[in-house]
Amino acid sequence: MRTGKWLAGLYLACALPGQVTDKQLLEADASTWLHYNGSYDSRRHSRLDQVNLGTINRLTPKWIFRVPNASRLQSVPIVSGGVMYVTQPNEIYALDARTGRKIWEYARVPRREKGPNRGVAIWGDKVYFTTPDAYLVALNAATGNVVWESKIAEASDGYWSPAAPMVVKGKVIAGIAPGDHGLNGFLDAYDAVTGERLWRFHSIPKPGEPGNKTWAGDSWKHAGGNTWLTGSYDPELNLLYWGIGNPAPDFNGDVRMGDNLYTECVVALDLDTGKLKWHFQFTPHDTMDWDAVEIPVLVDARYKGEMRKLMAHADRNGFYYLLDRVTGKFLTGTPFVKQLNWATGLTAEGRPVLVPGMEPSLKGTKVCPAASGAANWMSPAYSPDTELFYVVAQEGCGMAYKSTETFRPGGFQYRATGDVNMKDDSWKIYVRALDLTTGKLKWESERVGSTSFGGGLLSTAGGLIFSGEVNGQFVALDAKTGKTVWHFNAGQPITAQPVTYTVAGKQDVAIAAGGDVIAFGLLEAK
Repeated sequence: MRTGKWLAGLYLACALPGQVTDKQLLEADASTWLHYNGSYDSRRHSRLDQVNLGTINRLTPKWIFRVPNASRLQSVPIVSGGVMYVTQPNEIYALDARTGRKIWEYARVPRREKGPNRGVAIWGDKVYFTTPDAYLVALNAATGNVVWESKIAEASDGYWSPAAPMVVKGKVIAGIAPGDHGLNGFLDAYDAVTGERLWRFHSIPKPGEPGNKTWAGDSWKHAGGNTWLTGSYDPELNLLYWGIGNPAPDFNGDVRMGDNLYTECVVALDLDTGKLKWHFQFTPHDTMDWDAVEIPVLVDARYKGEMRKLMAHADRNGFYYLLDRVTGKFLTGTPFVKQLNWATGLTAEGRPVLVPGMEPSLKGTKVCPAASGAANWMSPAYSPDTELFYVVAQEGCGMAYKSTETFRPGGFQYRATGDVNMKDDSWKIYVRALDLTTGKLKWESERVGSTSFGGGLLSTAGGLIFSGEVNGQFVALDAKTGKTVWHFNAGQPITAQPVTYTVAGKQDVAIAAGGDVIAFGLLEAK
């Protein structure tokens, strides 16, 4: 049984959500927030500027919606037609974006308790989200009633799906998790009207397919490589760009010798067919669980005097990469953290130059960055106004331990021991601004008192970077200097990404904090 609870009368007080068209998704009008990362290019930059360096001192909370029984929400609100959609595992809430009043809620029955859930996609008259029991569900945007649902994978095998889907040209793109159970990953496209699966890209190639020989013996059978974050899309090239997760088992590479494609890669896929056009691997034969799912940011900019279609990516392994997104060619790369001891640099092809002896061991090996990474799932941002790439960066090392395990089906956690964070005084979290084309550090702002990532970033034409911290601070930084110009103590850990949009022509900013969704707006000037 699945339910959509309609609150009679209340919804009529709100603006009815219109049909969200392909054109609207493509243009991503600044008055709305229609994508997990704001737009297909994943820049998380809004053209809104009512909230700016001159008005930020008037930004104040407007309303708070408490998500029942929630904590540490990772949902990114989607806003369309005056309605906001937020999620936690198994549940969607449609809210009046003006007041935070609940319009309807959907609760999946039977529930499977596994999380997190990072949000919905919207298209036509439907909203879409993925579930802890590995389904893709389409709901009517006006009522919350189920339109269709499609099984992505067998939950009993250990699959689930936390990622926010993406809708492109009538296709719903949905990823899967988790690689640490020795299950092979994939990326699916579904018909947005009917729920029919249209194609599937397997991130682990089978015998006879290109890349399979990068797996020793039959190690490809239980190899990981999942797709648990949302990707990006270039409409001119008709290419999807998606990050692929770690190989399995993660901390013992002895049983899977080779580069282990297409784990730790970004892949470029033809939207219509799912066919692989190119790939780039950040960490060949990864033994540190450095998933390469971090958001690929697409920017058209001048590189060495020539306009190029670029992709910027801050990888969990500690290197910032710039690629040509037409061909996948490596252009440049540099560390964006100071504590990096596993490689001395990158070759002309972008392959890491390894430091001997930095593999996990029985006694433990100190590796920097730690397995949790120099970056993770917290979304970066890019501002065309400053031409800076903004990323949440973690400085810290871990002790990496290795053991031997044999794969067992049925959701067994196929990990060969793991990594213990060494949270000493050097362990710090920063927001860092990098030059897009060189990766050179322009400024940094420490998240004081934080020893884990917190939330992602939002850039605006008002010259601001919004940043949510795990200690509950929601701050605005000057996009050019990194100076803190505003802060609000949410009183709960922030582990989500902020958004901005307009209500009745006025700019609001919203973020999930702990179990609450908080919307902020400008007080009227006196």
